[in-house]
Amino acid sequence: MPISRARLGFTGGTIPRKSLSLLGQQALKQSLKTGDVKVGRQRAAEVNARYDEMVQAAISGASALPVSRAGSGDWARPTEAALAKLRAALLCVEPSSYVEDERISPTVENSVRRYLMLRQGQLRHGGFKSVRYSLELFQSKFGDLKLTELSRAEGRLFLSLISGLSPYVGKSEHTRGLSLDALVTWSRKGSARISGRTQRRIWSQVNHWLDWCVYEAEVDSNPFISVRFEAKVQPKPYAVLTDAEVQKLLGWRDPVIDKVLLICLLSGMRAGEAAGLLRDDLRSKGNLGWFFHVRPNQQRLLKTASAERMVPMHSALQPVLTDLPSAGPLFPTLTVNDITKRFAVMRKKLGLERPGLVFHSSRKWFITQCERTGVPEHFTASIVGHKSARSENGITYGIYSAGISDEQKRNIVDQIRLPEGCVP
Repeated sequence: MPISRARLGFTGGTIPRKSLSLLGQQALKQSLKTGDVKVGRQRAAEVNARYDEMVQAAISGASALPVSRAGSGDWARPTEAALAKLRAALLCVEPSSYVEDERISPTVENSVRRYLMLRQGQLRHGGFKSVRYSLELFQSKFGDLKLTELSRAEGRLFLSLISGLSPYVGKSEHTRGLSLDALVTWSRKGSARISGRTQRRIWSQVNHWLDWCVYEAEVDSNPFISVRFEAKVQPKPYAVLTDAEVQKLLGWRDPVIDKVLLICLLSGMRAGEAAGLLRDDLRSKGNLGWFFHVRPNQQRLLKTASAERMVPMHSALQPVLTDLPSAGPLFPTLTVNDITKRFAVMRKKLGLERPGLVFHSSRKWFITQCERTGVPEHFTASIVGHKSARSENGITYGIYSAGISDEQKRNIVDQIRLPEGCVP
C-alpha cells in the first residue's frame, strides 16, 4: 500500500511482502523536492501511482524500468539503483516457486523464544514463569509449524488438550520436560483437571504472544481470534482470616514468617511488599509517628502504580522492628515463595485447612477490620494500595482527589486491634 509524507517532502511505496527477503528493504523512498504542501500532495500522488505501475510491471516480468511521465521534471527521477535491484530480484524468481524464508515466516519455536527473551526483562519472576509455562506448552505441540501455518484448527486442538491437564502436572518430578501430549497422557491417571480460570490464563497468554507476532509483522493476523473459549470460569476468592485463626497463627510464633505475618495483619501489605521492605522505607512524620513507604526498590517491584503509598506503622509493630536489621533489607533472606510455602506448613500443622485460606488472607483480615470500624471503602483503598478507589457516589478518587491525609491514615490504622490474647 503506498505511503505519502508530503509535509516532509518525501513519498514512497511499500514493497509486496513476498519480495521483502529478495529486495532487502521494505520500501522505496523519493524526495518530492518541495516544501509546499499543495505541490507536495500533487507530486506524491504522481509518484505513488508510478511506484504501483513499477512494482506490477516487475512482478509480471517487464524487461525495462518504468518510464517517467512527461512533465515531471528532475524531481521525479526514481532511485535507479533501488528500482533496478527490485526488478532484477523479482524477475529472477518465478512466483510459483517462491518460498518465504525464515526471516519472514519464523517457526513457532523461534518466535516463542524471541518473545520470552523480551518478556523476561519486562515481567516479575512469578509473572514470567506463568507466561513461559503457557507458551512452552503450546510450543511443545506446534513448535515445528511456521506462524503462517497456524489456523483455527490448531487453536481449537490446543484448547481441548489443556482442558485435559491435571492441576498436579507442575508439582510432580515426573512431569518436568514433558510435552503437552505427554502431560495429557500423564493426567489421565487421575480425575482432577485444571480450572477454567487456569485454562483461560494459558489461552490469553498464548493469544497475547500471537498479537505481538502481528505487531512484529511476523504474521498478518491472530489466527485464534475467532476461536471461542467456552470453559466456565468459577471465581475462587481468598478466604478472610477469622479472629480465632489469627490467634492460632500468631500464637504459633513461627521463626520464619512470624514478623512478616504481623506486619501484613496490621498494615494490609501484600507478602511481597512486606518482604521487600528496607530500613530506609521507615519514615518518621513527627507527632504522627512512623510510616512505611511502600515503593519499588532493588528487592521487589510493585503490582500497580497505585501500590506505592505511605502506610502508618501500627504501635504494636515498633518493638518488633527493633529486632530487625538496622540497615538494608528488613528480611534479607525471605522471598514471597518462602512466605507462601511456610504459611502452608503452618496452616497444615494448626489444622486450618479451610478452602481459600492463604497468606493473602491476612490482607483481607486488615481490610475487614477497617470496614467493621466504619472506614469508607475509598479510604481503606488508599492505605492498602487498591486501584481506582471509589466513593459512595461512584467518584474515582484517583482522578479527582489528592487522597486522604496522613493524619486520617494514622487514625484508621490506630483503630485496628489484634484479637484478644495476641501478644506481638
